[in-house]
Amino acid sequence: MSNAKPRDLCERTFLFACDIVRFCREVAKEPGAPRQIAAQLLDAGTSIGANTEEARGAYTRREFASKNSIVLKECRETRFWLRVILATGLAASETVTPLLGEANELVGIFTATVRRSRLPIAASKLLVFLFVVLVLTFSLSF
Repeated sequence: MSNAKPRDLCERTFLFACDIVRFCREVAKEPGAPRQIAAQLLDAGTSIGANTEEARGAYTRREFASKNSIVLKECRETRFWLRVILATGLAASETVTPLLGEANELVGIFTATVRRSRLPIAASKLLVFLFVVLVLTFSLSF
């Protein structure tokens, strides 16, 4: 993963999927368990981007939350397989660590996204209102 991460989640998850594909090609060169684990990681890691694209096209807030829940689940599975690869030494830690770091960041991003999207609209508007009041109160005190 490059240092400058795109702000657009579809682009970011696309780049992550590309990194996962390149990584899995290397791990899968060894037969047996490494190849099977690489296949599992490939499925989960590329699914993140595909489901992010689907979430972007959601028609309703409920559908958006549902699609992003799937993304979050795939992020966590990807993180799991990367941890297995790291713990068993199937790949060099210099190669796995950046992918694991990005997987951790994506878990955080999509956890927040799912939580926010599941809030009732009135509750989310109330949170925005309270935030604005707090910011105004804080800024007026200085």
